[in-house]
Amino acid sequence: MNTTPIITCAITGAGDTADKNPAVPVTPKEIAESAIAARKAGAAVAHIHVRDPETGKPSRAPELYREVVEHIRESGSDVIINLTAGMGGDFVPDENEPNTGGAGSDMAGAEERIAHIRELKPEICTLDCGSMNYADAAYITTPDQLRTMAAGIAESGVKPEIEVFEMGHVWMAKQLIQEKLIAAPPLFQLCMGIPFCAPATPEAMLTLRNQLPEDAVWAGFGIGRNQFPFAAQALLMGGHMRVGLEDNLYLKKGVAADNVMLVQKAVQLADTLGATPATPDHAREILGLNQ
Repeated sequence: MNTTPIITCAITGAGDTADKNPAVPVTPKEIAESAIAARKAGAAVAHIHVRDPETGKPSRAPELYREVVEHIRESGSDVIINLTAGMGGDFVPDENEPNTGGAGSDMAGAEERIAHIRELKPEICTLDCGSMNYADAAYITTPDQLRTMAAGIAESGVKPEIEVFEMGHVWMAKQLIQEKLIAAPPLFQLCMGIPFCAPATPEAMLTLRNQLPEDAVWAGFGIGRNQFPFAAQALLMGGHMRVGLEDNLYLKKGVAADNVMLVQKAVQLADTLGATPATPDHAREILGLNQ
């Protein structure tokens, strides 16, 4: 069991959730303040997407990321900032022209996907390590795109959090590590229960965990009602924990949550199991961010 887990709070995500729970932060100020509050509640890392302030829909506008990061940094919070670099790979085939992206598509090149990472230089950013079916669409990131993104992330002095949604993504990550595009120790996030990727089962998480490099630092999460069962499983298997409104909108059945509530419940869960969550400075040591 991991007795000093890093708790990551995934603040808002890119899902169509802003109208389902009023606590989902939308504006840059709301997102930043939610990250700061999550840190005070016990999270060491804030994983951040941005949204269009007018519509609540997902965005990858650099100026929105800039506003969030500046607000957090100016606040003096010691939370570790983890920006997504996963936007720009959504492809929904047009019904009449299947080789053309239809409504809901958002495709961008590798450099465009990491432009805000190069500019803002967060301590961590995500690297979704492969293509996959994703609900009713496809997420596309080719091996060469991943090589370009990994190289750009490394050049920026940022640590990638390798998000894996199925077995092939671990294989791809190992290839990037072998090509020295990702430095040791690699950081992995095991993403469970996203349709139609790795299912949210103990066996699936164990299988993914067992394929990781020996020196890997890893965390795992499940979405929806699986958030806390898989936070517990990750902890018991030696990993770290992720909670937050990106992955789950409820504290328990019928009770809407906010990010502070979810982090507090993760802290309580860790305490019940005999673990003490890592502070941001301790998390930096674990992740090799001070090197």
